[in-house]
Amino acid sequence: MLQRLYQRVLALSASRHAPVWLAIISFAESSFFPIPPDALLVPMALARPDRAWRFATICTVASVVGGVLGYLIGYALFDVIATPLLHAYHYEAAFERFKQTYAEYGLWVILVKGLTPIPYKIVTIASGAASFSFPVFVAASIVTRGARFFLLATLLHFYGDRVRTFIERRLTLVTTAIAAGIVGGFLVLRFL
Repeated sequence: MLQRLYQRVLALSASRHAPVWLAIISFAESSFFPIPPDALLVPMALARPDRAWRFATICTVASVVGGVLGYLIGYALFDVIATPLLHAYHYEAAFERFKQTYAEYGLWVILVKGLTPIPYKIVTIASGAASFSFPVFVAASIVTRGARFFLLATLLHFYGDRVRTFIERRLTLVTTAIAAGIVGGFLVLRFL
């Protein structure tokens, strides 16, 4: 069953509409969608290694634009949703400490977490909620998301055939490792 699903995703990733879906998923993942764009980027780059950097560019641009939406969600909706809760639980002082800490270390949070499997939407929304510098947020997002997607695209461009062979021989292991990485990202986030 996994083999058929893999072949179907690989075929879909080579379709002419795949870049549009890649952009949509990259945008949505940075603000509200739970599935990372790697799920489509990897098979697309495997199907067309000659276009791997184009796909990385699509991921980067759409992810940063989606990150802007996540920032706006944190910035605009935080007051409507979270402020009454903070007031009800008397957490206003704790949130002010969080904002001060984020103001001091926010750039590093964005740079580090943008490269990891920890959901980037958490970073984007937290950046807006903390009123982190918007230009610095955008610049750091471009650097970190670009680094992540271009590193992956470069590896797939140069080693795509070997990666494809490895995946096809060990599909269950690969899907298990990806699922463990996603779950691990959520667990790390929960304990931070």
